[in-house]
Amino acid sequence: MSPRQNAFVVATECVFCDAVKGSMSVREVFRDDIAIGFLDRSPVFKGHVLVAPLRHAVTLGNLDVDLVGPFFERVQRVSARMPAALECDGTFVAINNVVSQSVAHLHVHVVPRRRKDGLRGFFWPRVRYASDAEADDYARRLREALAD
Repeated sequence: MSPRQNAFVVATECVFCDAVKGSMSVREVFRDDIAIGFLDRSPVFKGHVLVAPLRHAVTLGNLDVDLVGPFFERVQRVSARMPAALECDGTFVAINNVVSQSVAHLHVHVVPRRRKDGLRGFFWPRVRYASDAEADDYARRLREALAD
């Protein structure tokens, strides 16, 4: 079994595992003993967060059953606090398992939504931050909202 298929081994070539280890730079919005949350580098809308378990799992089906509840508590927290932090109307929460999964490490998309924002169905247009400073500001606002 390759490291990418084993839910209990850190993948040898996984950019999200690199983010967990700190060897790849990401704009973190939270990190604890279960998961990491960081801004998507190619967001659907500004403030789009990826929540990934610290322990490598390729898909939801590979995540240790004891981690499913705690992991989704983190996803719930990001989704609940994002509207106040980003002044959005709500969130869109999604997981791709294999198909359309650009990184073979389980991650949940938490996307800020606004009424009439143009998002329809499963076509996800992508935007860019105007600058590193703008991306840093989104990450800061989310970090502050997620701080306990």
